[in-house]
Amino acid sequence: MTNEPNRKRFGIIVSGGPAPGINGVIHSAAIEARTQGYDVLGIYDGFKHLMEGRFVATPLTIEDVSRIYLRGGSILRTSRANPTREEEHLRLCAKVLMEERIGYLVVIGGDDTAYAAYRVARYAQNHMGADIRVAHAPKTIDNDLPLPPEINTFGFETARQVGTDITMSLMEEALTGQRWFVVVTMGRKTGHLALGIGKSSGATMTLIPEEWDGRLIRMRDVIDILVTAILKRLADDKPYGVALVSEGVMEHMSHEDLRELEYVERDAFGNVQLSEINFSDILKRELDSELEKLGIPVRVTSKDLGYELRCTDPVASDIDYTRSLGEAAVAFLLDGGTNATVTIQGTEVVPIPFTEMMDPETGRTEIRKVDLDSFIYRSACKLMIRFMPEDAQDEELLARMAAVTKLSLEEFRSRFGYLLDPR
Repeated sequence: MTNEPNRKRFGIIVSGGPAPGINGVIHSAAIEARTQGYDVLGIYDGFKHLMEGRFVATPLTIEDVSRIYLRGGSILRTSRANPTREEEHLRLCAKVLMEERIGYLVVIGGDDTAYAAYRVARYAQNHMGADIRVAHAPKTIDNDLPLPPEINTFGFETARQVGTDITMSLMEEALTGQRWFVVVTMGRKTGHLALGIGKSSGATMTLIPEEWDGRLIRMRDVIDILVTAILKRLADDKPYGVALVSEGVMEHMSHEDLRELEYVERDAFGNVQLSEINFSDILKRELDSELEKLGIPVRVTSKDLGYELRCTDPVASDIDYTRSLGEAAVAFLLDGGTNATVTIQGTEVVPIPFTEMMDPETGRTEIRKVDLDSFIYRSACKLMIRFMPEDAQDEELLARMAAVTKLSLEEFRSRFGYLLDPR
């Protein structure tokens, strides 16, 4: 590509969980760097091989990447290998990148990926006198990175669309089969994805961790919220519905109530491997038990909604955004920038320095949570069918709900009345 044997080259790394649109970033970053006269190397499996002192990569030409933006997944694969745990891993990553003349690094991932790349580049500079410039393309279907409120992380729109299609099908199945579905959606710490799917599909109700405002979540509260939603539907002679529960509810749940968390593995960044726990089955088991105690003959089916969303082909909005994002990352680096998350806000490229997003020691960023005071959330709640504080004064509704259980009205109030207290 170039006649300058010592000229720096571009490297592209994908780390963390998959999200629709990754290939769009690889596509546009490779094309822009090649057009500007640089060699581009796609590094396989995140930081995994670099940490072992190996460079496992492939040259990326314009022909190689010309149509990959239409495909889900990642042509460079991905991993959650974390080089920040040991200094030797940082040294090996920096050493290999230096030896391969990688002077510009486009990293595609979440906050853990950004921090890992930042630490590797800092090690190279402080210990080896090497300048490795880093640009981060933010991806996660959870939509929880601390970007401006109007900026969705790429992958979210596709995941919401596919999740909505699946949920709408389940709603028709629920009506046809006269049953309830409890669907656990991805969203490690926040409820953006669950709420987006729930509102778009018209699901009966959606439960997200932000409702507890940082408090420890108890299993009884979750089950009671689901039970009362079912009772409210039964009071209208509708023994069916679909309840969406963000997996973040499990992440914030008391270990006393969810003993499975004590034994589940964690990934290299210390995150609970939520995929190791079948939370929907746990909810079904607890819900069935409570419904049986109350004498309510409702059929409940569990469903996990996650892997179907991560590697599906991206929708148009994610294709559009990522094809711009990769080019923007390269332009930022060639303009002398480094150590920033690249975003496109309105019609402009806006880099956000890592120092503004993360604690430099822990690498953790402030998670963008669902704003419970926002119109968007309040509007979503109005469209749900669940036990709400405004129901406290509806004596007729309370009587009808109690009538489908073994409880008297007074016993019903005593058992479930706490759910009617405003947060």
